[in-house]
Amino acid sequence: MREVVESFLEYLQQGKGASPHTVAAYRNDLGQFLDGLVAHGVTSWDEVSREHVESFLHWLQEKQYTVSTVARKIAAVRSFFHYTVGQDILLDDPSALVTPPKVDRKSPRTLSVDEIMRFLDGLGGSNTPKALRDRALLELLYATGIRVSEAIALSVQDLDLESGVVRCGESEKRSRSLSLSHRTVEAMRAYLLRGRPHMVQEGSGEDALFVNHRGRRLTRQGLWLIVKERAEAAGIGRDVTPHVLRHSFAAHALARGADLREVQRRLGHSTLTTTQVYAQMIERDDGPLGPSAKQRGRNGPQEER
Repeated sequence: MREVVESFLEYLQQGKGASPHTVAAYRNDLGQFLDGLVAHGVTSWDEVSREHVESFLHWLQEKQYTVSTVARKIAAVRSFFHYTVGQDILLDDPSALVTPPKVDRKSPRTLSVDEIMRFLDGLGGSNTPKALRDRALLELLYATGIRVSEAIALSVQDLDLESGVVRCGESEKRSRSLSLSHRTVEAMRAYLLRGRPHMVQEGSGEDALFVNHRGRRLTRQGLWLIVKERAEAAGIGRDVTPHVLRHSFAAHALARGADLREVQRRLGHSTLTTTQVYAQMIERDDGPLGPSAKQRGRNGPQEER
């Protein structure tokens, strides 16, 4: 049974271009489901029924997983069975009639334009290698809206400062080239000239764009800590995560009149529906940006970012 799961995961990675993070999440979710089946004496996928899938759903709820987590795990199971039917491994999909829990869609949390300015300018005139790295990283995150996984995967060769472009993506199929503002290019240039050379040991062969104090590729946890530290230093009184910066980029770009499909492309969303939530925020006067922030977004100098 595990061989079929592995073939599905390989299909996700090779056929659908899913990121390693996504594949790992599917592996964990399907592993839980399979462990439950084995515990109930199931020895082949042909024996799985609708009741088994519903039993897994109820078990997740009893374990008090959040609604969104339960919905994600059930979605993973349904995707797996859709694959097995498509590959003629199974004749029928036992999950087809199982209703996943409904997830309330909340508006993405964003920072106002004023908060973003405080956040990005919080490093002041510090020119230590760490400060130069942090400034370049934060400018890039807000200017492009790229994911954490994409940011830490960047190598020096992915950056073309002469053209003002960075190439990113979690896989070849999802790679995209994003233009950078003058401000971001200058922050990157300062980091590459006066910051990174002091953090990477000469001859180490490390090609990561963003590195830690040991000169190794920055980790996901390390990036989160940088964002948290800089938000606290800027006096922003609520939790700020890299994803909040991603949301802020999208909301502010649309508030300035950016094309929805271009924002979709820059974010790397596979469907326009995912991006439209930001447009809906802009349409509401009581949205997270607020009227004054939206007005500043429209009138502010776009090239600054």
